[in-house]
Amino acid sequence: MGGYTLIENAPLGARNTLRVDARARLLAEIHDAAKLPELLAFPAVRQGKLLVLGEGSNMLFTGDFDGTVLAMATRGVQVEQDGELARIAVAAGERWDDFVRWTLGQGYAGLENLILIPGTVGAAPIQNIGAYGAEVAEFIESVEAWDTQEQRVAVLDRTACAFAYRDSVFKHQPGRYIVTAVRFALPRSHELRLDYAGIREELARMGVDKPAPFHVAEAVVHLRTKKLPDPAVIGNAGSFFKNPIVDASVGEALKQEHPELVSWIGADGRWKLSAAWLIERSGFKGEREGDAGISNRHALVLVNHGRASGAQLWAFAQRVIEGVQAKFGVRLEPEPVVVGA
Repeated sequence: MGGYTLIENAPLGARNTLRVDARARLLAEIHDAAKLPELLAFPAVRQGKLLVLGEGSNMLFTGDFDGTVLAMATRGVQVEQDGELARIAVAAGERWDDFVRWTLGQGYAGLENLILIPGTVGAAPIQNIGAYGAEVAEFIESVEAWDTQEQRVAVLDRTACAFAYRDSVFKHQPGRYIVTAVRFALPRSHELRLDYAGIREELARMGVDKPAPFHVAEAVVHLRTKKLPDPAVIGNAGSFFKNPIVDASVGEALKQEHPELVSWIGADGRWKLSAAWLIERSGFKGEREGDAGISNRHALVLVNHGRASGAQLWAFAQRVIEGVQAKFGVRLEPEPVVVGA
């Protein structure tokens, strides 16, 4: 079978960064996006559940998956130069961090704040990944996907992608689109985002007073590695909880009660609250129950200290959600996809 491989009863422990031992009834690894329709037409695939998996850095398996896990392993980067702008089409299976570093090496700006985020390029628009004051949506021109509903290749421009905070049309219509490529528009120069979470301080520590994009990327790498545990050392999926967004009245009331509350006011007047602050003040930072717990380095990070099952990790995450709601009246939502919950 050219273009893809199929494995029955496939182990997924090495394919998710929380290192949960789970199995898939069928694992399909696709190397040629043009073969997707053929693969999806197989009765064993067509008649069961389908789950698209990148690097598994944004997924919690609460048990085995009774269906087909589709792993995108496509590769390729194509560049069209248009004056000061580069239009870059990237295959879904490319590693996100490798792509960011490549853009910096080529002298393109825009993605420097998003360095060191685990996962694949194809996963980036689904989640509208963001970090250190930047979101990927700003630099996406269009997303190419296989539309399972209409049985055709669809190209969704930025408006059709309906990007929002950690959100997109791909999350609102789960299972409909299988992302096959992402097209970026990257400038040669772009206003640097330096006002978020210690970037200026880190640049000063580095002795940089006239930063370029690669300096900002280096500062973000320093900040991320100091704050976030390495999935290669301890199982985790990065930030497990979204920063909750609340109405101004709720934010103001909380600020009055807790003057030290960490928050940001959005353009629409709503408040984004620091989930890390809420979790830490609820007493969960560094807590654990068996091998499931919250990192002692960053309160947003759910960690697997060893052999925690997906169900145990999800139960602990729910304890955190309920604890924060009881203390602050705010309900946290998980950032990763929770499979089987």
